[in-house]
Amino acid sequence: MALDLNTPIRFLDLVASHEEIRAELDAVWDTTVSTAGFVGGGEVASFEEEFAAYCGASRCIGVANGTDALELILEGAGFGPGDEIIVPANTFIATAEAVVRIGATPVFADVDPETMLITGDHIRAAATPRTVAVMAVHLYGQMVDAGDVSKACNDLGLAFVEDAAQAHGAKWNGAAAGSVGLAAGFSFYPGKNLGALGDGGAVVTNDAALADKIWSISNHGRSVTSRYEHDLVGRNSRLDALQGAALRIKLRRLDDWNSARRQAAAWYNEYLPASLVPLTVRAEAEAVHHLGIVRCVGQTRDEVSAKLDAASIGWGIHYPIPCHLQAPFAGSTGAFEVSERLASEIISLPMHPHLTESDVKRVAETLAD
Repeated sequence: MALDLNTPIRFLDLVASHEEIRAELDAVWDTTVSTAGFVGGGEVASFEEEFAAYCGASRCIGVANGTDALELILEGAGFGPGDEIIVPANTFIATAEAVVRIGATPVFADVDPETMLITGDHIRAAATPRTVAVMAVHLYGQMVDAGDVSKACNDLGLAFVEDAAQAHGAKWNGAAAGSVGLAAGFSFYPGKNLGALGDGGAVVTNDAALADKIWSISNHGRSVTSRYEHDLVGRNSRLDALQGAALRIKLRRLDDWNSARRQAAAWYNEYLPASLVPLTVRAEAEAVHHLGIVRCVGQTRDEVSAKLDAASIGWGIHYPIPCHLQAPFAGSTGAFEVSERLASEIISLPMHPHLTESDVKRVAETLAD
């Protein structure tokens, strides 16, 4: 069958995903409006219980967004001014931003050239006497080597915090993202594998005391035992009822949608020319392919993006500037050769659950050497 060369291929097709569940979403909207239950309530509580179980954790606290989730973990754990927290140079800026917002200092570390993730060796090289934690990022839908990172953290006496904003449903040796560290922060930004109808986020953890403190901070410092008493100075970071209800609907489909992403990644591996190298996925990992990352090794990124533009195929770059080269972190010390090289090579191809084999073939043929 001839490939359709005229219809644009979207980088991310949220329209198709929402059409699949449109009737359920319409019902949620009607119920929310008719009951005027807009903040918190039963839908949020049910989602928190279901998502905690999905992640293999005992507690989940819904919050306003993924960046808040990371910041609340660090604040709840008692980190702050004078502390250093290791973060990978190859990540979205929110990872380092959360560290700065609690008054601590981000210390950047390089990443593995094949998985583009932080490792135990990188942690050991970056640690100083002031280091208290590692914010390990499960980037692009693949978890870090949880055993390797945990060992490095244990050896150095550091907390292992998971930035799981791109890893909903990902696993390492059968353990789910959100179950291997002190706590994990998730983002439900609409483009995520599990995305809300706007901003949203969550913290998951097996530490009951930490969960209570994070809940309190996110609810104006309110006491966990009294609605009218406030034990500390907190903030307002809550998950809306509409988002909780929509996320419950999507959570029931997440495994199927992640499976479809893995199939799309397999097609890319089969059809892409040798000049484009897909991200390495370790045998121990069950990746969920939040992004379709490839390295441009036989063509320049400008050549690749020009071909995609000419064929009406969407694309992105995640991320063209490593965190340590962003203006707020100018002057960061250390060698980040891998992160800097990858930033000039990587491009993100279309990736979503409704991508077809025909779509992937068309992308591959467009990018043929």
